Amino acid sequence: MRLPDEMIALAAQLADASAAAIRPYFRSPLAIDDKNDHSPVTIADREAERVMRELIQKIRPQDGIIGEEFGHEREDAEWVWVLDPIDGTKSFTVGRALFVTLIGLLHHGKPVLGIINQPIQNERWLGITGQGAWFNGEPVVANQIEQLQGARLGTTGPQYLDAGAAGFARLSEQCRFNTYGGDGYLYAQVASGWLELVVEEGLKLHDFAALAPVVNGAGGRMTDWQGKALDMHSEGRVLAAANPILHAAALPFLLNAV
Repeated sequence: MRLPDEMIALAAQLADASAAAIRPYFRSPLAIDDKNDHSPVTIADREAERVMRELIQKIRPQDGIIGEEFGHEREDAEWVWVLDPIDGTKSFTVGRALFVTLIGLLHHGKPVLGIINQPIQNERWLGITGQGAWFNGEPVVANQIEQLQGARLGTTGPQYLDAGAAGFARLSEQCRFNTYGGDGYLYAQVASGWLELVVEEGLKLHDFAALAPVVNGAGGRMTDWQGKALDMHSEGRVLAAANPILHAAALPFLLNAV
């Protein structure tokens, strides 16, 4: 199925609107609140999600919405938008332009479109299942490195790995080197050929729904640790690789994680 043009256009509008809401708060004094899971949240997170929700409700009121800050609406709809207004709030609050806005679109529960938007650096990745991936309008293709020895491995931080910590350590020994930090930006790096592998766990739907179409659209492969395609019911243990051969080489390090 080819994604309707109106969906692609709305996704771009959501990225533009959220970026406009976020930019005035970057590197400015603002209060940082703690949510129930002890993760930080700011007025920028809330304003960015609010403007995106308002646009969806105005243009496609029949669609569902799943957002990090304001919960779920019509999540059983045919089309569901999945919003993470600032993925990497810690980076945002310390003035690092590594945070991103994640905009995903599910069709019958499966990710079909993703946008990774960095509003300060004006960087935008768009991925559409079965159609490709683009960086600022230009097609991107992930690296074709097939050996772990040549691959660069990333994760947001070792403190976020629990069941996967041992597997990540063993995988890291086989790779060229590993790097920490980046949140959703890591997956954009894979799509653009700047990184080859990402391992993470504990992600929620709003953390990964937008990422899989970008990685897969660029020729990579992003799945759970069992090698299954991601959907709205996935548990949030993910492996992203620049290509299927590299994915197959890395997956055994995670298969037995408990």
